[in-house]
Amino acid sequence: MASFVRIAFRNIPFKGSSRGIWAEINGQSIRTITSRLEDLPPKPKPWNYNERSYTYFHYLFDKTTPRFDENTKLIVVEGPVAAGKSRCAKEIAKAFGMLYLPEANLDMEYINSYGYDIRQLDPMLPPDCRSFDIVDFLKNPKHKLTTRMQIQLFMIKYSQYIDALAHILSTGQGVVLDRCVYSDFVFVEAMYNQRYLSKAAYKKYYEYRDNTIHELLRPHLVVYLDVPVPRVLENINKRNITCEKRSQAMNPQYLEVLEKNYKQNYLKEISTHAELLVYDWTVEGDMEVVVEDIEAIDFEKYDDHDTNLKDWRQEFEEDWACLRYKYADQKDYLMAGFNVPDYDCPELLVDAMDIKACDAVMDEAPGNRYAPGFNINMGDKSWLFKYKLPKKNTLPLRERKKM
Repeated sequence: MASFVRIAFRNIPFKGSSRGIWAEINGQSIRTITSRLEDLPPKPKPWNYNERSYTYFHYLFDKTTPRFDENTKLIVVEGPVAAGKSRCAKEIAKAFGMLYLPEANLDMEYINSYGYDIRQLDPMLPPDCRSFDIVDFLKNPKHKLTTRMQIQLFMIKYSQYIDALAHILSTGQGVVLDRCVYSDFVFVEAMYNQRYLSKAAYKKYYEYRDNTIHELLRPHLVVYLDVPVPRVLENINKRNITCEKRSQAMNPQYLEVLEKNYKQNYLKEISTHAELLVYDWTVEGDMEVVVEDIEAIDFEKYDDHDTNLKDWRQEFEEDWACLRYKYADQKDYLMAGFNVPDYDCPELLVDAMDIKACDAVMDEAPGNRYAPGFNINMGDKSWLFKYKLPKKNTLPLRERKKM
């Protein structure tokens, strides 16, 4: 069983059973997050934010906080490569009846709404316009397109995080993320250290980050699985993914810088805003222990003067309504924060004629000619009487850019 490096609450007796909605902390009984889902109070039907807009008119009869309960939380599971984050995140989501969102990846960018993978078009595209994903990076980490790939990954994580917030505020159901946008910079630091990114690319990434990330609410809880670098390398060999095992990028120096930035920068900063559980996961631990530790946390112990969880303390119902509208219906506005000029970063510049050639090929790809819902040749119904586009938070980044 894994030992723990820093856990805020441990060996706290529960009243009644070993696991429950009431816990005794410092001699006082408080209501906590719970895996006994039957003890949670009933709440209004979830708002279908993927299909319906939430406007100021809807606020008059559909309030946000009545859907909140003890398990209305945003939890993020973090850790190095091959640490076992996905299994841990899934188990946490299952225990607390939360929505699990897998780690954001470039499939979300390259596979359109009709399931067509636009990477198939690479042979017809100019070199600077072709796809470049994690597999390509592992084969050639110093490629020019590494910069574009990392910024795309940040955008996808940002997009996914907005969706997570929209889900929480619209349904009251908690969300568990496998990594998140807040920790993305640790990979940039490791890439820059190993000279996979230029100084201009490094600076441009942080320009994007500084221009966007302040719009989000930080998580309630971060669970970090600590695995030493030698063990990470063993795990990579054990799971036997060819591109990882033979990668020039996955070297001890890269992984050590990654670990250093996780611990000295990310965890240090995020712990001033969220609860933090850190486990020694050298040997995969007991998930029941993790669940019990989460149930022992008092998320209500902070007051208005504390920075921890301040993002989730809103004074009025109107404040929650504005946040709900922002994340569920104003995603395009939030993504517009990425409209930053790239003229000072050569790796992101593409010749105008190459862009024109790329657009011509992309527009003819299955499902790319029109917005989703308007492509009759892909099985969509006639667009004659359609007067609005689908909710934009359901669309891939590439298609939102076209709209």
